[in-house]
Amino acid sequence: MNSLGFEQEKAQHRTELLQVRYWMTPSPYCLWEKDTVQKAAEKMDELRVEGLPVVDESNRYLGMVTLGTIIKVLVKTKQPESPVSRALIATPAYVKPDDSIMDVVSHSENAMPVLDKQERLVGLITIRDALDGFFKYTYKLEQRQNTVDALHVILESAYEGIAVVDEHGVLLEFNKAYSRFTGVKSEDAIGRHVTEVIDNTNLHETVKTGIPERGVLQTIQGQDMIVHRIPIWQNGRVTGAIGMLIFEGVTDVYRIYERLQEEHRKKEPKIELLSLKKEKDSRITIDEIIGESDGILKVKRDARRSARTHATVLITGESGTGKEMFAKSIHHLSPFSTGPFISVNCGAIPEHLFESELFGYEEGAFTGARKGGKPGKFELAQNGTIFLDEIGEMPLVMQTKLLRVLQEREVERVGGINKYQMNVRIVCATNRDLKEMVNQAEFREDLFYRLNIIQLHIPPLRERKTDIPILLAHYLKEVCGKYQVPVKTFTSQAVAIFRNYSWRGNIREMVNSVERLVTMVDGDVIDVQHLPVSMREESFTLEKNSTGPSLIEVARDDVFKREKEVIIQALKNAGGNKSKAADVLGIHRTTLYQKLKKHGIH
Repeated sequence: MNSLGFEQEKAQHRTELLQVRYWMTPSPYCLWEKDTVQKAAEKMDELRVEGLPVVDESNRYLGMVTLGTIIKVLVKTKQPESPVSRALIATPAYVKPDDSIMDVVSHSENAMPVLDKQERLVGLITIRDALDGFFKYTYKLEQRQNTVDALHVILESAYEGIAVVDEHGVLLEFNKAYSRFTGVKSEDAIGRHVTEVIDNTNLHETVKTGIPERGVLQTIQGQDMIVHRIPIWQNGRVTGAIGMLIFEGVTDVYRIYERLQEEHRKKEPKIELLSLKKEKDSRITIDEIIGESDGILKVKRDARRSARTHATVLITGESGTGKEMFAKSIHHLSPFSTGPFISVNCGAIPEHLFESELFGYEEGAFTGARKGGKPGKFELAQNGTIFLDEIGEMPLVMQTKLLRVLQEREVERVGGINKYQMNVRIVCATNRDLKEMVNQAEFREDLFYRLNIIQLHIPPLRERKTDIPILLAHYLKEVCGKYQVPVKTFTSQAVAIFRNYSWRGNIREMVNSVERLVTMVDGDVIDVQHLPVSMREESFTLEKNSTGPSLIEVARDDVFKREKEVIIQALKNAGGNKSKAADVLGIHRTTLYQKLKKHGIH
């Protein structure tokens, strides 16, 4: 192939990468035109989306409904059973799968339908999807100067406010929409640190943590706005972040809807066990998995990458580390997210029922078989995800049959004669060493390598001690809310013992400990004497044998350093004026002088 032909092929390949089909959400959840506004509102709340498409019986696109239009119908009619067609917004603009994502950013719609040649809905694409696609696309281009020009055009065409920072938090892009809202010109913003330009921003922290934040509230120019913060990954590290500002009063819509939901919950109180509530939620996102330690952040990053593939994922880790939460979050981010999430505990099924439970059975397959037969777990998980927990407990006979199913992608019911094609994402988990089990002939080697395509190892809680205070705060608030008691607090000494404890049962043991303390301690403060004797003794032994400083001393040292940093920052913001710095810190000027002397600040 000559050089001209090669360049043309590359150009064609780049153009194909910009097609809508690669960045849209395929087969989105749709409402029927006869569905009620109540169902629409409940579904939006469940899926955490701002709007849903409406189709007719032939799957032809009719329009969109949003929380705003639903609330208008409810306020006007006071009839939750009103058909969703009354809240319909007709959106004549649409794109096709082979259109360019450039066509998306030229419109102001938050979400655009993707229609096939028969005008049937095959997907949805938002301007955020298009921008995400374009940012990923630009890193694949060889001519960086051309990409800068194209990126600038897209940013300036975007209806939403968009800011891009580098790995140091310095603004690289600041589009006109953001400029109009803040009153800061683009040329004055670019090159400055983002904290100097945008009120209450956390975009510089997104670069540090690599954790995306979607739909969070941020007060800008005195107004509560919804923002998204998305890290930009390149060659395994964060090289920048994108901040997106959502307009059109979305905050007000959510507030009204949340008030309606809160009033409904007050009328129908429902107390549910914490463990049961977690078990029911199959739409857990990775951002809901709590932790900022290096180990857990790496697992979350790897989980995000693996979720977008079809490859089998093997999650390993001790009992109670949250393997099922990761499995659910992978399902939520995967191409199978619109399908069911079916969980199977391989250690809880009797061996003689294993095959019928996994693959189902036909009527008359054995004595006592249900009339009409019964679908198996794989059949129930069709077009979704099946989570095989405790895969190491699966009998060897079933391992052989599972291997055949994975190889052939076909399943046959017990007693059946017909096979059906399997379209299922498989996620497995175990707290055992499968490699060692292979060496001991307790687990099939060929099945091990079939399952171990992508492995995620979740570190035990004792290896992520920096996450323990964050987890404590979260579960303490959640458990207090569950039992409807005032929120309690831990003393720093109690937190230090929690950090020093080995947590053999990991997060599950911690949740149980918090629940026990909340229900048994009368006061609002949980101190050292309230903790179990075993925890105190273990912490004391480790602290006594430690050659370094105690955890309490480390905590005090951290507080000392943090106070010094805050004072230095306040002086910097006040231009060195100590009176202004004292006002900012909310302390008397004499107190400030004492602290300056204590920290050796001149």
